Amino acid sequence: MVDQLDDILILDGQRLTIEDIQAVAVHNVKVRIDESALELLEKSRRFVLKKAEEDEPVYGFNRGVGLNKDRIIEAQAFETYNRNLLYAHAAGIEPYASEEQVRAVLLARLNSLLVGRTGVAPAIAKQYADFLNAGIHPLLPLRGSVGAGDITLLSHLGLAFIGEGDVMYAGARTSAAAALEHAGLAPVSLGAKDGLAIVSSNAVAAGTGALVLYACEQLLELADLVYALSLEGLQGHVSPLDPSVQRFRPYAGQGSSAERVRGFLTDSGLWHKESASLQDPLSFRSACHIHGAALDALQVVKAALHIHLNASDDNPCVLEEEDRIVSCANFEPLTWVLGFEMLGIALSHVSKVACFRTIKLSTSSFTGLSRFLSPDESTLAFSTIQKTFTALDAEIRHLSNPSSADYYSLAGDMEDHSSNAPFVVSKVGEIIDRLYYIVAIEAIHAVQAIDLRAGVKLGQGTQAAYDEIRSVVPFLAKDRPLTADIQSAYTLLKSGRIATGVRKS
Repeated sequence: MVDQLDDILILDGQRLTIEDIQAVAVHNVKVRIDESALELLEKSRRFVLKKAEEDEPVYGFNRGVGLNKDRIIEAQAFETYNRNLLYAHAAGIEPYASEEQVRAVLLARLNSLLVGRTGVAPAIAKQYADFLNAGIHPLLPLRGSVGAGDITLLSHLGLAFIGEGDVMYAGARTSAAAALEHAGLAPVSLGAKDGLAIVSSNAVAAGTGALVLYACEQLLELADLVYALSLEGLQGHVSPLDPSVQRFRPYAGQGSSAERVRGFLTDSGLWHKESASLQDPLSFRSACHIHGAALDALQVVKAALHIHLNASDDNPCVLEEEDRIVSCANFEPLTWVLGFEMLGIALSHVSKVACFRTIKLSTSSFTGLSRFLSPDESTLAFSTIQKTFTALDAEIRHLSNPSSADYYSLAGDMEDHSSNAPFVVSKVGEIIDRLYYIVAIEAIHAVQAIDLRAGVKLGQGTQAAYDEIRSVVPFLAKDRPLTADIQSAYTLLKSGRIATGVRKS
């Protein structure tokens, strides 16, 4: 929860949200570890050190990891072993995460440590918080994890914690040692279990996944808005939005989408329009049902990821209150990874119908307007742009193919299941980025159609959206290169400015 007085996110391992991750990652909100969570860490740490001293075999403490679980780690070798564990697992490859993504990953892992089931030294948890608050962002590779704990990637965070490797700090790449010194921090010393606690979690997929879900929520609101704008451009039917019709098919997402579109169309002339045609093509008629399916998928994966962000994904699981340390598979992320796969497929449907709506807006037999929304017969207008958005849709279609089932048996046949979680998440992020372009191109077509009709009475929300789009993309009065228009509309949509303007309307 965010302390409203100090604008600091207080972390306790129980209440972290996707919106919190966005605030810390993107808006640089600072964090503080709740005192009760620190006490739990200290209590858990004392317990596992006691077990290690008693020479009770504990995976990752006084015994090795993976296939080396049978190797004894002597107390005097804890620091060396855990340092070597970081070295051996640091095998990620480029591209590197953005600083926003790194912050999301740091936060996701810090909060799961505060659940108190790792036995990690409290100093390690504090290092996560210190890095966030000081703006020290380790160079974090995004490729190389199979999604059974992002061990090959998170090791690079651990290197920075001990003063090795490079980081981004104050806008420049520098050594972790230099950044720590400049920020007044010290490298951490590693003890029993600390290396494993740093490397063995799904924080890369979970942290970046939270940012992807936040972006998806914004995108789907814009998809509804631009659909409403396209309805105005088509002068289409609003009957599918009728609350009475929606009441008899009460899917939550569908209802939310339809309600949102009705709001955007408040005071629109469409509510009083009579038409000889009985109904519109499905890309218009079913839009809220399709967008709603994506909203439903989003809510499923949000709920599953929220559980993950506030739960332990550690093996073994420290149960101090039961005097046990239990080997387990709590690192398995498949529940929410499958949710991301479903979301990707849902978004591919959103993409497809946006493309079909855009094609329909350029087709005179549907609109009654000029071919390709041309202002006159000598202008080619939007004839060739169809190749751009359909090419993007083809990419989205392939990105939506599931990949969680593609894995090998690794680590001496001990690790024979994985989920490719980071890759699954990254694909959904790529889908969303391409969809922003597709929706932007639809918006360009919609406002052109509205202008060609002249005198159309827009709704409160669609008028505000029209004004924002026209502020960056002028009416196409004669042929011009369209790349700049596409980029301007895309940038406007991603900035969030258009959504803010519409909410104020």
